[in-house]
Amino acid sequence: MLDWKSAAIILLVLSSKAPVTNSNEVVTANSNESATAQSNEGVIAKSKDKEVAEAMPQSHSQLGEGKLLGDWSGLTAANKPGQNFDLLGWSLTLPTDLNEDGKADLIFEKPLSNGFELSPLFYTAKDGGMVFASPNQGAKTSKNTKYSRTELREMLRRGNTRIKVKGISKNNWVFSSAHGSVKRDAGGVGGTLEATLAVNRVSVTGDKSKVGRVIIGQIHATDDEPIRLYYRKLPHHERGSIYFAHEINGGDDIWFNVLGSRSSSAADPEEGVALNEKFSYKISVVEESLYLTLIRQHKPNIHHFLDMSNSGYDDNSQYMYFKAGVYNQNNGGEPRDFVQATFYHLHTSH
Repeated sequence: MLDWKSAAIILLVLSSKAPVTNSNEVVTANSNESATAQSNEGVIAKSKDKEVAEAMPQSHSQLGEGKLLGDWSGLTAANKPGQNFDLLGWSLTLPTDLNEDGKADLIFEKPLSNGFELSPLFYTAKDGGMVFASPNQGAKTSKNTKYSRTELREMLRRGNTRIKVKGISKNNWVFSSAHGSVKRDAGGVGGTLEATLAVNRVSVTGDKSKVGRVIIGQIHATDDEPIRLYYRKLPHHERGSIYFAHEINGGDDIWFNVLGSRSSSAADPEEGVALNEKFSYKISVVEESLYLTLIRQHKPNIHHFLDMSNSGYDDNSQYMYFKAGVYNQNNGGEPRDFVQATFYHLHTSH
């Protein structure tokens, strides 16, 4: 089990060197089991067929079949995460609350890129990977958030604190359908997130509808999430499922299975991903379309395409940023139960 309270004490000692503040960001997750792999009026999702392959942009369709993304041969166990990875474009939310204000602690770009680590929550693995771990019961980003996380938040300002974190600013990006003035004020138009990782552990205690769930990548908008990418492995299963939620702006989640099923009563997915098995994902927004490619070694790539033209993210008030790490989707069970993943490649572009 995870001794995260000891880590909080270590963080308090380190805080003079790595300033800690708090995040007010709210992220919600719908645990409804009934709406699986469905579509909504105006939202078109397709997967795994020739039509989807033809619809994918070349940046996805030309990816090598079964070839994981990135080159992690240069990762070194002796380095801090910020020495192995370019973290100047990210901030980090932790499941700790040092000042006891009811909000999770936040590490900004410069201290994060200059060597911050906090074992056992965020540190470099023996193989050089970047480890994220989060307990079932930890500090949340706000009173409205149900779950804890050790998760990166994209920061396009790259340490320039004169640029505000939230809103239409050079720190965030927008859809190409936004007004011209909005696009000029934003830090980018459209974007891509690539990651290669292995999920090392999922929660094993608590409510059966929540056990084994973790979010490993997101696009967060002003209030809602165009995509939340999940990994879930149920107790006694050898492999885990991968699925995602698309949240209509101001509306409900729509769920799509990628491998296996998100159901709490699903069978062990034959083509699922085992713990400690490396895999890659690539998420892109081009115009008002969402593209997802899942890559497993020596297996065919899986592509998903989602038309978001009626999802409400073309509004001029909407700004976007990527997130990656572990967002634990279980808030019950043994308090020291936890989720963990190790990232070997992490890259964004706009």
